[in-house]
Amino acid sequence: MAAPILPLQEQIQHLNRIGISLTLEHDLQSLLELIVQEARTLARADGGSLYLVNGNKLTFTVAQNGTLDARLGDSQTTRASFQKHEIDITNTSLAGYVANTGLTLNIDDVYKLGEEVEYRFSSTFDDMNNYRSRSMLLVPMLDRGSEVAGVLCLLNAMSATDEVISFNEEYEPLLLSIASQAMAAIENARLIDKVKRSYLDTVFCLSMAAEARDNETGEHVRRISEYSSILSDRMGFSAEDVDSIRYASPLHDVGKIGIPDNILQKPGKLTDEEYEIMKTHTTIGASILEGDSEYIHVAKLIALTHHEKMDGKGYPNGLKGEEISIFGRIVAVADVFDALVSKRVYKPEMPVEKAKDIIVESTGTHFCPTVVEAFLKSLDDFIDAKARLTGTDQEADA
Repeated sequence: MAAPILPLQEQIQHLNRIGISLTLEHDLQSLLELIVQEARTLARADGGSLYLVNGNKLTFTVAQNGTLDARLGDSQTTRASFQKHEIDITNTSLAGYVANTGLTLNIDDVYKLGEEVEYRFSSTFDDMNNYRSRSMLLVPMLDRGSEVAGVLCLLNAMSATDEVISFNEEYEPLLLSIASQAMAAIENARLIDKVKRSYLDTVFCLSMAAEARDNETGEHVRRISEYSSILSDRMGFSAEDVDSIRYASPLHDVGKIGIPDNILQKPGKLTDEEYEIMKTHTTIGASILEGDSEYIHVAKLIALTHHEKMDGKGYPNGLKGEEISIFGRIVAVADVFDALVSKRVYKPEMPVEKAKDIIVESTGTHFCPTVVEAFLKSLDDFIDAKARLTGTDQEADA
């Protein structure tokens, strides 16, 4: 028994809706998840996965499964089964065969493949998850040059009574159409991601020029970017706002480029007059960061407010509480944490646990309670990020 095909009008409406959805989503991983979800919905598939071509291999990027999600209550468990899994592009596996030949496979039962075919089904996923795969539909995803750039796989077509049935052959051209739209969207997302990474590299270079005058390291601005994006993500920011703070936060101290060397590089304590001049790096930074870009707008807010304090005793404007931009409140925690746990010529690095205690003690006076709450929940992520970006391991100090 095969799944019934949708009426033509519904097919067109569904494909149009999918096309619009794919056009609007620019985050690559979210886009890949959306592609599989929409394909599953169209074909009433219990599961789905997506592979992307990487050289002579296929990289497993998405796994979704309704049965396992209902059983385990966590879709991450499903995806973890094949995280970063790769297979060779040869005719011996189902996905490899589709990638190698550019042909579609529509199989009634993957455990009953005839000896006349050269591909074989791997039961690893089923064995790991106590699952029974049966019907499977695999279609190639072609790039603009008509080369196979990925494979979309649907698993276990479901009847109206939730019984596993075969995939209707008439779904094959529909899935190929989705795969074609999807590959175009993936290529666009990759281009956008490349532009963003180029932008971030430029921001890092400009930020490092300012930080270098303060005897600061280039890793500092990269860590601030990472810590700030971790915090904003933990706080439930949209993907766009997480991106904004990721790309804007490295410019938090760009105004130091306008501070005289005799003050910026003074080895001892600053006089009151010198400290007042040093504080102007916030307003200098804000004056530098003029432009229409959303990232520049956020960077300006951060430069101007990341030294403000919740009790109004910060600078340059003595703002209190929510008068301070949330972006500035986030970078304030990230900046102080990094300063505490990083080695400087004038001090050793501080253990993470002690730095955490200092931040907690200053909650409500210096730091925003909501941001500190996110910081405490993200401390392991901070430690991992610091180790990754500096090549050091703080775990023993935590």
